[in-house]
Amino acid sequence: MIQDKFALAASDSDDPIVVALFQGHAEHRELGTHSHARGQLSGLRRGLLTMGTDAGAWVVPADHAVWLPPHYPHYGWTHGAVDGWSCYVAEAACATLPQRPRTIRTSALLREAVIRASEWQEQTLDEQQRRIAMVILDELRAAPIQPFGLPMPRDSRLVLVANALLDDPGNRRGVDEWARWSGISERTLSRRFVAETGFTYTAWRQRARVIRALEMLAEGQAVTVVALDLGYDSVSAFISLFKRTLGVTPSAYFQRT
Repeated sequence: MIQDKFALAASDSDDPIVVALFQGHAEHRELGTHSHARGQLSGLRRGLLTMGTDAGAWVVPADHAVWLPPHYPHYGWTHGAVDGWSCYVAEAACATLPQRPRTIRTSALLREAVIRASEWQEQTLDEQQRRIAMVILDELRAAPIQPFGLPMPRDSRLVLVANALLDDPGNRRGVDEWARWSGISERTLSRRFVAETGFTYTAWRQRARVIRALEMLAEGQAVTVVALDLGYDSVSAFISLFKRTLGVTPSAYFQRT
């Protein structure tokens, strides 16, 4: 039945208005570049996901999602174990939805509505199911754009560095050590990081750490554990960086969920 839903999600049918899937994966998983006639909203309950288009890439932590309008070629991969969900929206219903890819912070209502919809097996929705589908669309329209993101570089040598940092954000190697490791000069690494991501190497690494912190905190880990695991010299240094990046402390951030 799951395979049937994948086929329906990939079709250009306008019925049903949404097709939702909820799956867990125990290890790294990659999806090559592809596209759908339907719009796609993909998010996580647990883990970390990279999704991108030719316009850029996003690293998406738990409690966030990426929206892709219909026909946008995209790729993706997970970083280790994840519990992920996707909602595919019929093209005709996407006219009033965002027309450009974006990252959003998902509400609890949106997440739970998609997970409820993932239980549906029929192609034709009943009246109650259609109301839930409308809630999903309404929540997507209302979701604030989340400016926090982590654009990925394109240079293959920088991609090696970026993926290594995503796998171990607490790694204390300096930019000179990463340059030698990836076979690129320190000056070129620094220059191309800014040109390809809009961030310096240091700022990019800080964002990678905050993204992993979001994931760990969402799983209920203590702030002290998160700070030490991610290589911060003190808990206060971690909280200070988190607040500069997201505007609030870790505890205040999760009170808004």
